[in-house]
Amino acid sequence: MRWEGRRQSSNIEDRRGMRVSRGGLVGGGLGTLAIALLVMFLGGDPTPVLQNAANAPVETTSEPYVETPEEAERREFVATMLATTEDLWAEKFAAMGGRYQPPRLVLFRERVNSTCGVAESGVGPFYCPPDEGVFLDMTFFDEMATQLQAGGDFAHAYVVAHEVGHHVQHRLGISSRVQGMRQRVGEVEANQLSVRLELQADCFAGIFGNYADKQGMMEPGDFDEGQRAASAIGDDRLQRKAGGTVIPDSFTHGTSEQRQRWLHRGMERGSFETCDTFKAADL
Repeated sequence: MRWEGRRQSSNIEDRRGMRVSRGGLVGGGLGTLAIALLVMFLGGDPTPVLQNAANAPVETTSEPYVETPEEAERREFVATMLATTEDLWAEKFAAMGGRYQPPRLVLFRERVNSTCGVAESGVGPFYCPPDEGVFLDMTFFDEMATQLQAGGDFAHAYVVAHEVGHHVQHRLGISSRVQGMRQRVGEVEANQLSVRLELQADCFAGIFGNYADKQGMMEPGDFDEGQRAASAIGDDRLQRKAGGTVIPDSFTHGTSEQRQRWLHRGMERGSFETCDTFKAADL
């Protein structure tokens, strides 16, 4: 992607020098990735995953964090992608007669405390609705390349754009409506609603790609990187990777094919109407 020299967002809070400890949470980091991927990879509200330690005391210490040149470049990349989402959704909301309030992006290392709970890096990037914040440990990008064979600039941009997509759903009231619906149905139906929510966030990430392309940011091969990432994180592929049986009724994010399809739809058409997964008869 052609991203150098472009505007960088100031809506970033750097907590990489902060250390969080909580009773009941042991071990950690990216060693739990294989399990966490099945639970909520690139997912929205992590609260259900984190509730098991909700009553444990939290201790936080802080020390100066000195980033490497590689980390500095990644931070600048993430800040540029976030700024691009801000410009995109400001335009989309204005066209609907509204005003877009962007999320805050929190950078952390190993463990972070949020209103949704204390999260390990292994949980992966997540969006916490009460904080209106996207939480990201950038070492996750390394895990994408080594464990999922899904590296590259647009694969990383896809991560940011997908989580911001959950913020858009939150601001539009979609997430709360879906959560209310999920509470009134059985587990299988609730999972199906979650799939539609996640596929819509994938489609919103595609809208981001469409916008970035119009801004002259996309290069040949970039979108293929996003498609490989979407394929790598399908529920069916992750269940196979974990050595288990593929159980469609347990899917919460969609198959590899579905995630690729909705990312492509958003990229190809670039409109809200394209991303109405809740009216789609065939996902």
